[in-house]
Amino acid sequence: MTTAFLGTSAFAAGVLERLAATAHRPALVVTRPDRPAGRGRRLTPPPVATLAGDLGLDVIQPEAVNSEEVRDRIAGSGADAVVLCAFGALIKDPLLSDFEIFNVHPSLLPRWRGAAPVERAIMAGDAETGVSIMRLTEGLDSGPVYLAEAEPILPDDDYGTLAARLEDLGTRLLTRVLDERPAPVEQSEQGVTYAEKITAEDRTLDPDAPAQVNARIVRALHPHIGARLPLPDGTFLGVRRARVAADGSLELLEVQPPGGRPMAYEDYLRGHAAR
Repeated sequence: MTTAFLGTSAFAAGVLERLAATAHRPALVVTRPDRPAGRGRRLTPPPVATLAGDLGLDVIQPEAVNSEEVRDRIAGSGADAVVLCAFGALIKDPLLSDFEIFNVHPSLLPRWRGAAPVERAIMAGDAETGVSIMRLTEGLDSGPVYLAEAEPILPDDDYGTLAARLEDLGTRLLTRVLDERPAPVEQSEQGVTYAEKITAEDRTLDPDAPAQVNARIVRALHPHIGARLPLPDGTFLGVRRARVAADGSLELLEVQPPGGRPMAYEDYLRGHAAR
C-alpha cells in the first residue's frame, strides 16, 4: 500500500526514512517551504524535504497545504493512504475530509496534545510516553486513536535518544494500522494536557529552581533546541549536558559559549579564569 506523507520536522524525517523502507513507501511527500534559519538567515529546507530528496521521493513544498493544487497532487499520486507527522500547519477542509489521514503523534493521547509532546514529557518528569496513531480531525490532536503503545523515559534520556526510539515505535505502529486497519477508539476527555511550543522562556534555566527541574529541561532540549543560562553581559551560555550533583545542586557538564563551540564546563571555567 503506497502512501502520501505530510511532515516537516526532524522527527517526521525519522519516521519518513523508516516508512520508505517498508511496503508503504510514499508516492508523494508534502512538506513546508524553505525558511530562513541560523545566524546568517539563509534559506534552509526543512528536514523532510532534504531527506525526501536523498531518498529520491517526489516532494512538493506548497505555501498553502490546503490548496486545491495539493489535494489534486495527493489524489493523483496513486497513494492508498495519507500519513501526517509533525507537519506544523493546520490541515483544514476540504483536504481534511477528502482523505482519511493517519497522524503519528509521539505521546499517549490524550496526554500531551500539541506541538512539543516529547520535550514536555521529559520536562514534566513523566515515567513514560509513547506513540499514538490517530485519525486527524479538526480538533487539536483530539481524533480517535487506532493504536497506541507506551515507551519508558529512561533516567538518562534526552530528546535525541528518546525521539529515536519513538520514531521506531511510531513507524511500527503505523505499519500495523495501514496493514490491519483497526477501528479507531475515541479519546477520553479526562487527563488531557497540552504540549505548548517551546519558547525562549522555556529554554532559560532558573538558578532558583530545583536542580532536578533544570536538569530535565536540559535533557528535554538536547540536542535540537538547547537550554541556556543568562550571562551578566546579556548573552546566554548554552547548556548541553547537566546533572544533579551529590549535594543536590545542578552540575554543568557541557556548555556552549555565545558564538563558540561546545566544550566541557571545566574548560569553559578555566578559559574565563585566565582572563
